[in-house]
Amino acid sequence: MDLVTADRTHLWHPFTQQRGWTEEDTVVVERAEGTTLVDAEGRSYIDGVSSLWCNVHGHAHPRIDAAVRAQLEKVAHSTMLGLTHRPAIELSRRLAELAPAGLTRVFYSDSGSTATEIALKMAYQYWRQRDEDRRRFVCLRMAYHGDTIGSVSVGGIELFHSLYRPLLFETLRAEPGDVADMERLLSEHPGEVAAVILEPLVQGAAGMLMHPHGYLRAVRALCDRHGVLLIADEVATGFGRTGRMFACEHEGVAPDLMCLAKGITGGYLPLAATLTTERIYEGFLGRFDEFRTFFHGHTYTGNPLACAAALASLDVFREEQTLEALAPKIDLLGELLEPVAARAAVREVRRRGFMVGIELAKFPLEARVGHRVTLEARRRGAIIRPLGDVVVLMPPLAITEADLRRLVRITGEAIDAATAAAEPGRLAA
Repeated sequence: MDLVTADRTHLWHPFTQQRGWTEEDTVVVERAEGTTLVDAEGRSYIDGVSSLWCNVHGHAHPRIDAAVRAQLEKVAHSTMLGLTHRPAIELSRRLAELAPAGLTRVFYSDSGSTATEIALKMAYQYWRQRDEDRRRFVCLRMAYHGDTIGSVSVGGIELFHSLYRPLLFETLRAEPGDVADMERLLSEHPGEVAAVILEPLVQGAAGMLMHPHGYLRAVRALCDRHGVLLIADEVATGFGRTGRMFACEHEGVAPDLMCLAKGITGGYLPLAATLTTERIYEGFLGRFDEFRTFFHGHTYTGNPLACAAALASLDVFREEQTLEALAPKIDLLGELLEPVAARAAVREVRRRGFMVGIELAKFPLEARVGHRVTLEARRRGAIIRPLGDVVVLMPPLAITEADLRRLVRITGEAIDAATAAAEPGRLAA
């Protein structure tokens, strides 16, 4: 049985309608180097979405490869229940040094969903152990925080989340970017809200929705005024995606809890972290018989190989001055997208740093124009992804200017080809 047949016989892909999957050509990624993916047929593609927003310094980076190999010669995995190890310890110290002020404690897990799930449970238990029954959370409309039940409960994308509503806890939903609406919700529910959770600056899975400048800082002030915790979900925005190490830095905001994943290992291995303050950490301290322990954990919590990759990735940020080198590429990306935005088939281009959403004009749902754009891009040598009819670009930070130009050029050509192929006269107003 060949690979494609075996895939179609046994694999179930995420966020994928399998019937459609089996009707299209399958790209089997065989290897990768830098910002290039190579399939089993030898065809090359620019990795235009950083292998789902997580690759930072490129594939097969020698510094990170060497760190993982060196750790393999020591220990591949050891539990953190009752034990500890050097890579997890060193990474926790480094993260605390980099994070916004006050985030000094690190709890490891294995994905963005679990990082946010942990933050929600920590916030709830913290208040319960202060004899306050705060079980409400405020999230934003069109929010996305992952796919476990808690993270789906604070999500707000109907297509992804509405089916599971009977399984979820109720939340309060604020209008993104609307400070007055956030203030209204907090004022109407005094003493009930455990935390506000949001993606700072950019709501990624919603189609790269951008918050107005100052919104994050205003929400921080409202949380302080109403005595509510602030959870910043930096799973997608962290590790340079917005031009700074963390999106919160743009507005000088320090949350009470911060969720990290995706780029934390440079895109090498599954790892996540929930950072919090000494104030929250101390709320869980007590005698054994008080049962104030945070009863949560994962088998691969703080996996040594993943922590070694993460440490090496942070070293690369420093040694290659990744963020400094990114600034001119962010400017270039803005210039390159101007002619894309001017196309009749494009409704709007939204961008913050290296996070781009190209919203297409209205086509019939069944036309799947966003998906067709990605197929056209693939034929031209680039891997990009749609969120409905929003085409997402989020290349590795290490992409060269030449490949960045080629990626945007291919995307523009793919939009032209896909929209021209749609039925004439069916472009909605």
